[in-house]
Amino acid sequence: MESVKKIQIQAYNYDLPDHRIAKYPLDQREQSKLLLCLKGKLSQDQFANIINYLPVSSLLVSNETKVVNARLRFIKTEGAAIELFCLEPETSQDFQLAFSSCSPVIWKCLVGNSKRWKNGLLSKGLIVDEKKLTMKAVRVDQRGDHSIIRFEWDGAGITFGQILDAAGDIPLPPYLNRKAELLDQFRYQTVFARNEGSVAAPTAGLHFTEEIINNLKNKDISFSSLTLHVGAGTFKPVSTNFIGDHHMHSEHIFVERKTIQQILDHCNNSIIAVGTTSMRTLESLYWLGVMIHKNPDIKNLHLDQWYPYESKRNLLFSARESLQVLIDYLDTNHLNYLSGSTALMIAPGYQCKIVKGLITNFHQPKSTLLLLVSALVGEHWKDAYHFALMNDFRFLSYGDSCLFIP
Repeated sequence: MESVKKIQIQAYNYDLPDHRIAKYPLDQREQSKLLLCLKGKLSQDQFANIINYLPVSSLLVSNETKVVNARLRFIKTEGAAIELFCLEPETSQDFQLAFSSCSPVIWKCLVGNSKRWKNGLLSKGLIVDEKKLTMKAVRVDQRGDHSIIRFEWDGAGITFGQILDAAGDIPLPPYLNRKAELLDQFRYQTVFARNEGSVAAPTAGLHFTEEIINNLKNKDISFSSLTLHVGAGTFKPVSTNFIGDHHMHSEHIFVERKTIQQILDHCNNSIIAVGTTSMRTLESLYWLGVMIHKNPDIKNLHLDQWYPYESKRNLLFSARESLQVLIDYLDTNHLNYLSGSTALMIAPGYQCKIVKGLITNFHQPKSTLLLLVSALVGEHWKDAYHFALMNDFRFLSYGDSCLFIP
C-alpha cells in the first residue's frame, strides 16, 4: 500500500488549454467523438458507432443518478447575494425520502459569500404549481467547510424536491465559467437519469440516446444501472504532492438486487462501466462483499479509501463469491437493494475485480479520475490524451468520450 500512497500527482498532470474545454454540448448527444484505446491501440470514431467496438455479450453498467437544481440564490434586503449549494441531507442517506419531505428540512450546504451572512433568515419568493410561496433558510451550525442549513416554506404538501425544481439552478462544473442556461436542464442529464441526488452529472452517460441503448440490446449487449450520487468532491483537486495525503470524498451508492444478480451472471463476460462513477461503484461492490463475508452482522456499509490496499489476504476471494455474498446478505435481511457509501480511491496499483472496460470522458489534470483511468490501462492514458489533444477532441463534462479496454 505504501507504494500507492507515494504516487506523485504531478505524474498525472498535462497541459489543457482553456479552448479545448467544451463549454456547451454538441447539438446531438451521439455526435461526440469516440477515442478508442483497445489493448493500447488508438483510433477514433463517432460515439454513435460504439456498438461496433464492444465485446460480444458485454454488460454495460450505467449510473442512473439525476442532477438536482442544487444552487439556491438569495438576495438579502441590503442587496448582498448569498448562494446555498445543497450537498446532501444532514441525516438521512435515503435521498428519495429527503426530496419527498415537506417543510422543514435540514441539509448540508456550501455557502457562497458567507461573510455577508452572519445570522438571521434568508427569504425567497417562488411559485410552485401556480401557488406563490416563501422559502426561508437559517444557518443552524458551521462544520468545517460546510454549513447546516434549515429550510422551511409555506404551502401544505409541497416537497423539497419541488422547491429545488422551482427555485434552484443546475450546478454546472466551475470550469465551464458560465451560468446555467435552459438547455442545461436537459443536456446536463443522461437519458436514463432517474434517482435525484447528484450535484454533478455522470458525464460518460451524456452521449447515450434511447436509440443507441436499444441498438445495444438488439445486438446481445446487456444494459444495467446502479446509482452513485455524485458529490461536490468530484471537483476537488488533488492539492497534495503524494496521493496518500489526499482525503477522498465519500459518496452514497444504491444498487438493486437484480442489478447485482445481473453483474454476477456476467462475471465471465466483459463488464463495461459507463463512467468513473459506475466503475467506482462496481469495484466497491466487490469490497463490500468482502467486508460482509468477514463480518456478516455489519451495519454500516462504508468502504474506506484505502481498504482494498490493506486487504491483500482477500485476493483469492473471487468476484463471483463476493457478489453472491451480497445477494445472500440482501435476501437474509429482506432487502431489495444495497445501500451504502464509498470513499474508494482507485489508483495505479489497484487491481480491478469486476470492471473489464470503461467508457468515460476526458478528465482534468492532476485529478483522482485520471488515477482511476491509469489503474485500468496503465501508461496508455498518456498516449490517449496526447492523441486527443492532437486530434481536436473536446475535453471535460460536455466533451468527447473514450472507450478503454485493456
